[in-house]
Amino acid sequence: MEQTLDRTNSYVIPGGRISAAWWGVVVLFLVHGLIVSTWVSRIVAVKASLGLSDGALGIALFAAAVGSVLAIPVTGWTVTKFGSTRSAQFTSCGFCVALISLGWSTNFAMLFVALFVYGAMAGANDVAMNSHAVSIEKLFGKPTMSRFHAMFSLGGIVGAGVGALVASQSVGPKVHFAVAVAVILALIAIAAPVMLDTHEKHEKRARMQFTRPPRALLVLSAIGFCIFLSEGAIADWTAVYIKQVLNGGEGVAGLGYAVFSATMTVFRFGGDAITAKLGRAWTIRAGGLIAACGLTMVVIASSPVWALAGFAAAGAGFSSIIPVVFAAGGRVPSVSEAVGVATASGIGYLGFLVGPPMIGFISELASLRVGLATLVLLSATAAILTSAVKDEGPLQ
Repeated sequence: MEQTLDRTNSYVIPGGRISAAWWGVVVLFLVHGLIVSTWVSRIVAVKASLGLSDGALGIALFAAAVGSVLAIPVTGWTVTKFGSTRSAQFTSCGFCVALISLGWSTNFAMLFVALFVYGAMAGANDVAMNSHAVSIEKLFGKPTMSRFHAMFSLGGIVGAGVGALVASQSVGPKVHFAVAVAVILALIAIAAPVMLDTHEKHEKRARMQFTRPPRALLVLSAIGFCIFLSEGAIADWTAVYIKQVLNGGEGVAGLGYAVFSATMTVFRFGGDAITAKLGRAWTIRAGGLIAACGLTMVVIASSPVWALAGFAAAGAGFSSIIPVVFAAGGRVPSVSEAVGVATASGIGYLGFLVGPPMIGFISELASLRVGLATLVLLSATAAILTSAVKDEGPLQ
């Protein structure tokens, strides 16, 4: 008979059960990527149908950031009380269903509210999903976080690719999102029976969350914030940039995020091997510099082809940084693994949601090229920040 998981290892979980649970996490990350890319692939269509300016779209996207900020502490409580398994399942379903309200928005106010709900569910799902992934990785006995995140990227490829195809066929967001929700909910239902209950009591850890994080964890969180902010901006503004600034067609515009996700996926599948070869610090440094070079190409591009090449390079550069940051967060001295990972992922995910509205505001004041140029600086900053923590243990 299978035993309930206990982190003190007083119970034994059969290997086959752990392997099945590993695949359940794989589906969760795939689903998250599908939902995000389904939305971003149709931002251009929603923006056009509602007649929004760049600034108005930026304000609407900011609602998602607000929703996430409010949801993150609540999610921490629900994961503590109900366990990461149930929390991850519930938030995956809620995040998926949130797509419906985005497609049915008929004015700015409705879109603002819809994005608030979408952002809340996105932030909650990210925290719950990564918390569950860390638990399964510990049971599995070897690094798997990079491959979990590769499945998120794979979902980005599939969702963005389908979105580009659907957009080229003039299918509206309402129908697109409705079909997507049905398919994604089916995937969640398939994964649910194999997921492993990792619920445990966290009274002590809950009290620890109110202490000041150590310097190393703050630096790692700052690196995550820079990268997540850049990824969020690329997700929401790639299609707009290619169509509006470089005069690409709507189908080509939808390929921007697909190309970014494709290279990220390929390199994430090999991310554990790359990290073992270069070390955690140099993985972040090299990735940040490669991304900065690719985004520079995007900013100076005069045609969609060169921009797509730049987004591909950025995807390769960003690929292994976040998995390394999460892994390093769990190795910070004087902080438990759960607290370290939760802090790094929580602060980092705020960047993912702050990025899109920030680019919208900069675009309104200057231009979209200038807005995307800030991502070059953020990528370089992430590379530089590794020097502030490399001697403290977690990146060694």
